[in-house]
Amino acid sequence: MNGGMRLLPWNGPDGRRCYLSTDEEGGYLSQLADDMEAAQLDTAEEVLRHTNELLNGSAEATARELRFCVHRLCEALRDVLRIAKSRGGRVT
Repeated sequence: MNGGMRLLPWNGPDGRRCYLSTDEEGGYLSQLADDMEAAQLDTAEEVLRHTNELLNGSAEATARELRFCVHRLCEALRDVLRIAKSRGGRVT
């Protein structure tokens, strides 16, 4: 994205991507998006850590536990890819 367009880490009410058009650094919505991205990255690390513990644990993981982890990993990967795309679009 150029021209000050930033892909935000959330969808609009219609489920479509949201963009912020601004040249201002540190504005309220930019800071909110930065905070949301940080929380999403922290969550991705936590889900990955939990999944590694589950897979490397001494007890065998149940199908339900594995299914839960796969769903959470998919969510986390989707968020991380969106963040990467947003940040890549802001590189000048």
